[in-house]
Parts: sequence; structure tokens; C-alpha cells
Amino acid sequence: MNARRFVLYAVLIVIAGIMLLPFYWMLVLATQSTTNIFKFPPPFWFGGNLFSNFNAMSDSVPFLRAFINSAFLAIASTAAVVFFCSLGGYAFAVYRFPGQKTLFAILLGTMMIPFTAGIIPWFFMMSKFGWVNNYLGLIVPGAANAFGIFWMRQYCQNNVPISLLEAAKMDGLSEWLMFFRIAAPILMPGMSALGIMSFVGNWNNFLTPLLLLRDPALRTLPLLLRYMAGDPVRGTDMGALMLANALAVLPLLIAFLAASRYFIASLTAGAVKE
Repeated sequence: MNARRFVLYAVLIVIAGIMLLPFYWMLVLATQSTTNIFKFPPPFWFGGNLFSNFNAMSDSVPFLRAFINSAFLAIASTAAVVFFCSLGGYAFAVYRFPGQKTLFAILLGTMMIPFTAGIIPWFFMMSKFGWVNNYLGLIVPGAANAFGIFWMRQYCQNNVPISLLEAAKMDGLSEWLMFFRIAAPILMPGMSALGIMSFVGNWNNFLTPLLLLRDPALRTLPLLLRYMAGDPVRGTDMGALMLANALAVLPLLIAFLAASRYFIASLTAGAVKE
């Protein structure tokens, strides 16, 4: 190994360590008492309060129910986004129809409008549909979002050969079978990357569940973590709060590790010219 490569690896290791340090410290604080957390210097090794923090967290909030709510909402939203955005991106990339460019330009234009600018009419619509205190209000409106369609359209244009689809059509394959049997396997890396981004966004979503979910039994983890940070009765138990944060981050790490191969493949698609 030459000196240049050694320096590069050393820099990358240092950067990786800096990025992993907050996660490590979160795990350490999840095993400490509130008193130890606020000591100076702060603890950087694991303590013995893990089970007491878990009991305090369980007594403070219905963590398991909120975890299940978040998991259901994130999985259902991600499945809807991947399915409908893949169909939309595939249609824009493969088919030619009147007004295609204008419609796609309007779609891209909606990405420039912040969600908060239309949050009042959005809430009125959800109320009229009867989707207050209903997960449909958090799943359906974002199922075919502009970014997802744009992402899948670009990936489809760069990776799905039109000649292959034309040959399949000549062999008598229907449009649905062409998508599911030919295009979908090729689009899997792009779909996986979109799925990870959608899962993380829905898992961490705070604003829209705060507006729609009035029933405490429907609340998700971000709402529960906010409640734990200012418990009016118990005060903020930092050990229990850090343990809850660590458990909330765990599914995101598992989801990324499970689909990391496809995620990296989608980001590097087209970067290497054969």
C-alpha cells in the first residue's frame, strides 16, 4: 500500500469515526442515569442503568404500541410510494403521449413548492375526506409524489432498454407483464433506494402525524419522543429518552443494511462506462 492510499484510508476512517460517534454516545447514554448524563466530563462508556431506563420508558409512554404504529405507517407508505412512483416513472420514461413534456414540467414544478405552503388546504382536504385520526391521510396523499416519479423516471431512462420492451410486446406480452417481468427486476436498485428514502422519511415524520392523529392510541414514535422530552408529570428522564431514541433508530439501520447493496448500486448506476 502506497503512502497516498494509506493517507486516504486514514482520512476515511477518521471521518467514519466522527459520523459514528453520535450513535455510539447515544447507546452509552441509554445505559446511564439522568444524573450521570449531566456529569462533567460526560460518560463515554456503558453504565448499568439499561433495565431501569427501560422500565422508566415503559411506565412513561406506550412505547411498543407507538413502535408498531410507526412500523405499520412506514411500511405501508413505503410500499405505496415504491409501487405508484415506479409506475409513474416507467410511464414517463417509456411511453410517448400528448402533453407529456408539459405534464412532467408541472410535476417538477410542484417540487419547488414547500409542503408547509399548502398545509392549510391539505388539512381541510384531509378533514373533508374524513381522514383525521386515520392513517389514510398519511399514506394516500404522498403515494405518487413528484420526487419519487422523477427518481424512477431517470433510473428507468438510463437502465431499461426500449428495444427489450418492444421485443416483449412483439412476443405478445401485456403492458402489466412487461412492467413486472422485464422492467421491475431492472428497476430493483432504484426502487430499493427510493424505498429506503421513503421509509426513513415516513419513520421520522413528525408534522403531519401531529396534525392528523388526535387519538393517543394512534400516535407514532416521533410524537411519543417529543412527549417524553417534556413529560409534565415525571419531567424529562434523559436515560429513558436516550434509550427510546436508540430503539427508534434501530429499524432505520436495519432497513439500510438490508438494502444497502441495491441502494449503492442505484447511486452508482451509469457512473461506470462499459
